[in-house]
Amino acid sequence: MNSWFGVIYMLVFIFGMQFTIVGKEISWEFMNFIIIALIFCAYFLNIRVPIYLFIPIILVYMVFNGSLVYWQSWCHAISVMITYWSFNKIRRIQVRKHPFINYMLVGVVWGAIMWYFVALKFSLSLDVYLQEFAYLIIFEALLYSYVAMLLRESTLKLHLLAFANHDALTKAQNYAAYTSEIKYLFSNSQQNNLNLSMMMFDIDKFKSINDTYGHLAGDRVLQNVVSTVQTVIDNNDPRVRLYRTGGEEFNILFPGYDLQSTKTIVKEIFLSLNNLTVNVNGKSISITVSVGVSSLSNYDQEPNDFYSRVDTNLYHSKKNGRKQITAI
Repeated sequence: MNSWFGVIYMLVFIFGMQFTIVGKEISWEFMNFIIIALIFCAYFLNIRVPIYLFIPIILVYMVFNGSLVYWQSWCHAISVMITYWSFNKIRRIQVRKHPFINYMLVGVVWGAIMWYFVALKFSLSLDVYLQEFAYLIIFEALLYSYVAMLLRESTLKLHLLAFANHDALTKAQNYAAYTSEIKYLFSNSQQNNLNLSMMMFDIDKFKSINDTYGHLAGDRVLQNVVSTVQTVIDNNDPRVRLYRTGGEEFNILFPGYDLQSTKTIVKEIFLSLNNLTVNVNGKSISITVSVGVSSLSNYDQEPNDFYSRVDTNLYHSKKNGRKQITAI
């Protein structure tokens, strides 16, 4: 898909501009824009165009531009392909040291070569050659700076989004993420008659762990619980999502699962946690968990109705001896 997008992008952009001046003595004037378009696809969009697509495009362009009979055009076409692959290569190897210098070095070297063959074909003066080449260097630098600025903003937004939707201690998704997801799943499941189940569990007598071993030990227990549960989920079905919705309370959403279908994963999580031992400062801390599970019902009018039924099942497990599963 990316390759075809790149091909279409270049065809529309390059042929569209060149159409207005094709066959004229000034048909070289848009060369810098064409080169910048190639760099954008090769380096910033990181699109790999296979040779079996690149060569026909070059040939069609040469026919379109009436340049098949010029040896300079053939040399220029080869330099264009090498330029594209060079930018593609340095992008893919992810050069960490001085990426801007590597980027500009490729652009300067191959830009000079490409413009050299253009100057030969159109008998451009040295002043025009140097002027257009200088413009190309400026355009390349501006393109890099602009895209880098956009990427920094995008990265910052992604970090802020991750921070807003993930628990800082355990790295599990938090209550805000759960609220957003349950609203979507609840609505989608009701409208399309899809199954949806939820598991809720919390660590039995977690306060006593903090009181006995300290809050740092409690934090370590929470981290190990999340790691253990996430491992079970990853080994079964990545669509299942874990959320830390309270201090020691966790919710797991099972999109597409009825109550019976959840049993395998729920039981595996339950057994894994009840056999979990956390070592803190030479001391072994064993935990138990209580679990409530339920599936979406026609009687649920809103997500909180669903949540309350699962919570009631969890409370039933805790009230009747803990370390058990209540699934209704």
